[in-house]
Amino acid sequence: MLYRLSALWARCEIAVAALLAGMITVLILINVATRSARMAIYWIDEAAIYTMIWMTFLAASAAVHDRSAVAVTLVGDMLSDRAKARLVAVLDLVALGFGVALGWFCWLWFDPAGLAAAGFDIEAFQGNTFNFIYAEPTTTLGIRKAWVWLIMILFTFGFLLHAAANLSRSLPAVAAPGRSGE
Repeated sequence: MLYRLSALWARCEIAVAALLAGMITVLILINVATRSARMAIYWIDEAAIYTMIWMTFLAASAAVHDRSAVAVTLVGDMLSDRAKARLVAVLDLVALGFGVALGWFCWLWFDPAGLAAAGFDIEAFQGNTFNFIYAEPTTTLGIRKAWVWLIMILFTFGFLLHAAANLSRSLPAVAAPGRSGE
């Protein structure tokens, strides 16, 4: 069940990342055309950058599900099937630990408890915590950067989901390396 939910989330991530890749292409083409006409639209550069950031994080999260991230397989390739299954389980556990750490850092960064304690008053929150995440605007778009940084929460959720799903499949393989864990 967890793995199917992870697969569904990964498909959604890839679909949105593909849509964002198309948007990047359109934004860059508009940018080239307007600059050629000497009528540059400056916010397009920033929009393309933020679109690329979102695309990259979504695709990276989906890569965790597919186990298709860049890896050095030299050690794993030299191991027996049982040792390889153990190595995969350990790596999945490390990935899950990294996801938990990422979640903790997002909690500290966005500080929803501090925001709630300030009565969701952004100015009071800033005064109490010196955290300006909810008020800092982007350079040319003029939106709050917190909207751009929300990708970190989505990435962390996807990363945790995929790492937990991978671990749920690799742990049974340690007990019986001949089975796929499905």
